[in-house]
Amino acid sequence: MAVTTYIVDKDGNQVDASTATVPSNRDFRGAWTLSGSVISEDLTKAKEIFADKVREARTPLLAALDTDYMKALETSADTTQIVADKQALRDAPTAGDDADSIIALKAAWPSCCGDNPYA
Repeated sequence: MAVTTYIVDKDGNQVDASTATVPSNRDFRGAWTLSGSVISEDLTKAKEIFADKVREARTPLLAALDTDYMKALETSADTTQIVADKQALRDAPTAGDDADSIIALKAAWPSCCGDNPYA
């Protein structure tokens, strides 16, 4: 008896994996959508996944900047750059909003969040 493997898309639709046309990578697996036996990536859902990944990457960076800010306040040092860096991190989740394709979305990774995990 052969075992059949199914791929399930973001809406719960499923297809036999052996008959499906699947995207070349799984970066946005949670955004897969099924049309017949072809699986594609839903750009809107991929943008949500992208923004969540940016938020995850920026969390420790914001915490470090919070520490730097408090230390600067204690010594009356200039906080201008720290404030600007924190604002860039706060704005970072919107970096992919204007992407019109998965390729453009992957390229939109904000430099303030470190190395691009999609590179």
